[in-house]
Amino acid sequence: MKLFTGLKQIREFERRQLPFLRTVVDFDIVVEIGYAEEQEQPMTLKQLFLLNLSSRTTVRRKLARLIEQGIVVRRKHTNDQRASLLTISASTVKLLGKYCGTVTSISTCHFK
Repeated sequence: MKLFTGLKQIREFERRQLPFLRTVVDFDIVVEIGYAEEQEQPMTLKQLFLLNLSSRTTVRRKLARLIEQGIVVRRKHTNDQRASLLTISASTVKLLGKYCGTVTSISTCHFK
């Protein structure tokens, strides 16, 4: 088993392909929004805050950066114009799918 060889390959992929995920909180925000979308229950900003991923200020700042980069998409809620729904952009979903495939492949080779 080459544990650190596999971990190094995963980190190299993350740095090269996922530079927008700078911190664990960034990663958590994207995963939680994507999971809610996958469950066909797009997340609101309030729901994201209620997950207590970090302070509201930190989540708000990191989310604003992810929206600015086009990773997260904010759109108006159809039933409640005061609320916004958060989703992950299609290109980011595709990239994260590639990431999962890479992690699976590396795991198969190195983490037996």
